[in-house]
Amino acid sequence: MDLQLRNKTALVTGATAGIGLAIARELTREGAAVTITGRTQAKIERALAAIGGGADRIVVDLGERSGTEPLFARLRQVDILINNLGIYEPKQFVDITDEDWLRFFQVNVMSGVRLARYYLPGMLERNWGRIIFISSESAIQTPPEMIHYGMTKSAQLAISRGLAEISKGTRVTVNTVMPGPTRSEAAHRFSAICRPIRRQRTRRSSENSS
Repeated sequence: MDLQLRNKTALVTGATAGIGLAIARELTREGAAVTITGRTQAKIERALAAIGGGADRIVVDLGERSGTEPLFARLRQVDILINNLGIYEPKQFVDITDEDWLRFFQVNVMSGVRLARYYLPGMLERNWGRIIFISSESAIQTPPEMIHYGMTKSAQLAISRGLAEISKGTRVTVNTVMPGPTRSEAAHRFSAICRPIRRQRTRRSSENSS
C-alpha cells in the first residue's frame, strides 16, 4: 500500500507499545520520517527494535508541560501528529481522588492539546497536515470502573471536533479514532486487575437489591 507519505514527517506519542507502536511501524514502512516518544530510554530502544529502525526518538514525559520543551526544540514542525499518549486504570468511582482526576486530564488530554496547539499553525500555513487523537470507545460508552479515563476520552473527541472546524476548507484534517479493547500485554494485565473490582461492584449491587 502506498499512502503517499514519503517526505512527510510524523510524530507518534506514547509509541513504545500497543497501538502507538503499531502506528509508528506502519508510518515508517510507508516512508514517513517518524519520531516516537516515550518516558524511558529502555522502552524507546525496545520500540525501535520492533519498528526495525528508521525512526527517530525523544525521551520525554509529555504528561508534564515541561516535557514539551525538549520536544519542540528538536522537532519544530510535523506533517502528521498522532496523539496516542494515554494512561488508564480501573478504580471505583468513590475511590478516584482529585489528584487522580487531574493526573488523567494532564496526561490524556493536555498532552494532545499542547502538541496540537504548537503544530497546527504550521500545518495550516503549509496547507497540509493530519492530526489524529487516539481516543477509545470509552468516550461514548464509559466503563463504570474507569469513569475518569472515559472523561478524558470524551474530551479528546470534543477537542478534535473543534479543531476540525478550525481547519475546515484546508488540506489539514483533524480526527479522532475510538478503538475498542486491543490485545496487548497491558490489556491482559488490565483484565486481571478489573476482575475483583467488577466482582465487588456486582456484590454491592446484589446486596442493595436484596
